[in-house]
Amino acid sequence: MQLLKALNWRYATKKFDTNRKLRIDQLNFLKEAIRLSVSSYGLQTYKVLIIENEALRKELRAVSWDQPQITDASHLFIFCARKENMEPEVNAFVDRVQSKGSASQTMQEYGQSIKVSLKRKSAEELRNWSARQTYIALNSLMIACAEAEIDACPMEGFEAEAYNRILALEEEGYEVTVIAPVGFRSSEDQSQFRPKVRKSEKELFKYIE
Repeated sequence: MQLLKALNWRYATKKFDTNRKLRIDQLNFLKEAIRLSVSSYGLQTYKVLIIENEALRKELRAVSWDQPQITDASHLFIFCARKENMEPEVNAFVDRVQSKGSASQTMQEYGQSIKVSLKRKSAEELRNWSARQTYIALNSLMIACAEAEIDACPMEGFEAEAYNRILALEEEGYEVTVIAPVGFRSSEDQSQFRPKVRKSEKELFKYIE
């Protein structure tokens, strides 16, 4: 029940308090929530950049429609998906599982089955599939923020190609998919006083017996 209260409390913060910063324990909590996020096959075909550097955030703000959240929040979380060639991700996953004591042959066979499954996807399908994983991780961040009463604003309003260039992601085989400034709401942010509007239960759910 506390979760529902937290989800009702949260909103997409438009104006952050520039004087408030995340404590290290709060930042670690959010990082762990993302790390434990659900992902297809458990591969986590993405990485997350956490940017505090003011100069870099000013540069990113310029290619984010000049939205102030980019520079005003405590930290900027940037979710980056692997674009292609998931084989290294599968191999790394198999190694991680084996390091926990799982049978080597069994995991090698499972890893091979994942590779076969992913090879059935076209290059575009694979890229889109990988990008969708980042949104699951983003949701884990949003829920963790709500529980800890930390504010965030998930955003797609930015020039992805410019981000990729500024952050030198292309050479690493990644691309930015979604971002989230994280920090604490300003008392002047009027968005926090707006009623939360969602579909009704009847509109959203359909029971099939």
